[in-house]
Amino acid sequence: MTSFSTHRRRVHDTARTPRQRFAALRTCITEFAPYGFRATYHHLCRSAGIPPDLERDPQSLVRAVEELYGARRVWLAEFLPWQELRRAQKAAGVRVPVPPEPWRLLYCPDPESHPDLPLPAAAALIARSAGPWPPQACPVCAEDRGTTRWRTGHSVERLCAGCGVGLGSRPTGREDAVLAARAERWKLVWRRRA
Repeated sequence: MTSFSTHRRRVHDTARTPRQRFAALRTCITEFAPYGFRATYHHLCRSAGIPPDLERDPQSLVRAVEELYGARRVWLAEFLPWQELRRAQKAAGVRVPVPPEPWRLLYCPDPESHPDLPLPAAAALIARSAGPWPPQACPVCAEDRGTTRWRTGHSVERLCAGCGVGLGSRPTGREDAVLAARAERWKLVWRRRA
């Protein structure tokens, strides 16, 4: 398995076709996705301006991977001290980490509803957050801006009305019509047409 850094270099490699570079970007997103894969993908497509036809602006892929890389560096810088502390705690026989492990993401179930923050700013919020999941209050808005509901086809997600961060879910069972609608919408997002 290759690393985030390897795929980041592939995105920068102009000897590769735009499609190959785009595939490397997608792999980077699987390695580090602060909002979850789909919402992070949508955010990067929007913020970097990745066009449906990659040939029109291959530099947009570089902009996207650099934003993601910046966020990853921020998160790792905050997470590494916790890892070192946890290693020491494990050596001492402490079974429950104190403080709890920092969150790895601000899960946004709706791929098109996520914070407008640049990813490095979101990564800083994630790394400094700890505690039970799902959070009681939105870690991005830091205030109660109300909630909305979003159906996945298997559950009803409670989202922050201000930024779209998931605040919990309730299973509903399989809803075929909702699943089909979500799949069609995701195809548009995936092709960068939404």
